Amino acid sequence: MRDPRRVAILISGRGSNMRALLEQASGYEVVLVASNKPEAAGLAWAAQHDTPTWARDSKGFDKEEFDRLMSKALDEAKAGTIALAGFMRILSPWFVNEWAGRILNIHPSLLPKYRGLDTHTRALDAGDQVSGCSVHVVTEELDAGEVLGQAEVPIKPDDTPESLEQRVLAAEHRLYPKVLSEFVNR
Repeated sequence: MRDPRRVAILISGRGSNMRALLEQASGYEVVLVASNKPEAAGLAWAAQHDTPTWARDSKGFDKEEFDRLMSKALDEAKAGTIALAGFMRILSPWFVNEWAGRILNIHPSLLPKYRGLDTHTRALDAGDQVSGCSVHVVTEELDAGEVLGQAEVPIKPDDTPESLEQRVLAAEHRLYPKVLSEFVNR
């Protein structure tokens, strides 16, 4: 039985949500930061903060083949929960089933609204008064798993997708560590 309080974080870029999860860790331990992009800036930050890292370029790999390699690294780190934090790759059905009920993701909209990409532009184009972020359990259907927590962010009349993104990201940094802690300690 894997200990759910042993968390692995998957990233593809700068890792701002990963940093928030590490800096605000309460009731869980980050045992690995893994990436499908070896040049991801977040890997260097994690290593500088004494967090083990793993990276392989996913290009040239069959999706499931890559996911099996990554899963092996997660098993070796004895991870019990996975937190996706800007991991910009759709996971294979095999991986989602292997880790079923133990993968969380942060998404920059108030799900079920605006699954997928371009969430800020879509919210502005729709004339929404509020946007936000959601932490959800990952399932095979994109951004469709059980929502565990949300934070609302008011949309201002002069917002651009970029300005809204910055305020939603700040809300993500507060919400994700809290929801992850609650999830692994239930």
